[in-house]
Amino acid sequence: MSGGPVRVLLADDQQLVRSGFRLILSVEDDIEVVGEAADGAAAVTLARQLRPDVVLMDVQMPVMDGIEATRRVVAEDLAKVLVLTTFDHDEYVFDGLAAGASGFLLKNSDAEHLVDAVRTVAAGHALLAPQVTRRVIEQIVSSDGAGNGGAGGPGAAHGSAPATEPRLAELTPREREVLVLVGEGLSNAEIAGRLYLGEATVKTHVSNLLAKLQLRDRVQAVVLAHRCGLV
Repeated sequence: MSGGPVRVLLADDQQLVRSGFRLILSVEDDIEVVGEAADGAAAVTLARQLRPDVVLMDVQMPVMDGIEATRRVVAEDLAKVLVLTTFDHDEYVFDGLAAGASGFLLKNSDAEHLVDAVRTVAAGHALLAPQVTRRVIEQIVSSDGAGNGGAGGPGAAHGSAPATEPRLAELTPREREVLVLVGEGLSNAEIAGRLYLGEATVKTHVSNLLAKLQLRDRVQAVVLAHRCGLV
């Protein structure tokens, strides 16, 4: 991302929703809405043309749904994708993770959360609301308990993770401790409170452990922590 404002593309088939998001985001000095798309195919096309920093992507859209559009945007490295969900269907969350979404936001989130989510994703951080993380955890536990241990699970870095991960040995004791808490679905603020650390320090530990474990984001860290039995 450049030093200018965060450039956002809105993708939702409801014009009223797009207008509402534009109204909320446009009043922020560091955010610029550069385009709108009413379907997934148009979102991909506009992402190629406009190269936004973030695409705010609805799931249920005509022509091409938001999951496939996310997959194409991420595959071409066109932008970060923040997926909008109403939680009507949990599979949207897991499909979105597999497609490479950087975060999820509830459609009924307030303006402050929307703005914070756009900034967080634009900065290169994964964003999962605690309730989303816990749903992911529940799905992992359910799948593993059914004997489906991770085949094609959400966010897997290279297929299913082994029961033991050699790269875990590269973590410091504190990084391993942070990984366990990430695996439990705690936010950085919650981890900071649990370990009596500053939130900036926790962010550094999370960044370091993701790099050492070669994981894209904390979603993959949640998956790995569970599959390796750390949680």
